[in-house]
Amino acid sequence: MTETPKFYIIKRPAGNCEILQIAQLEEQNPSIIEKWGPYDSPEDAIARRIGLIRAGKCQPTKF
Repeated sequence: MTETPKFYIIKRPAGNCEILQIAQLEEQNPSIIEKWGPYDSPEDAIARRIGLIRAGKCQPTKF
């Protein structure tokens, strides 16, 4: 049985938060200020990220 990937929310120095899988998280480690997770699905992580933005802990990602 294959293990489903876990998702994390990370906070960058600029204050915005991103959702990454565990493999991406390990590559990005030096530029992480804070992290939350793991979450079982990207939908869970998105919902939590919205909560963090509303609570003022993260800034929305700018495109």
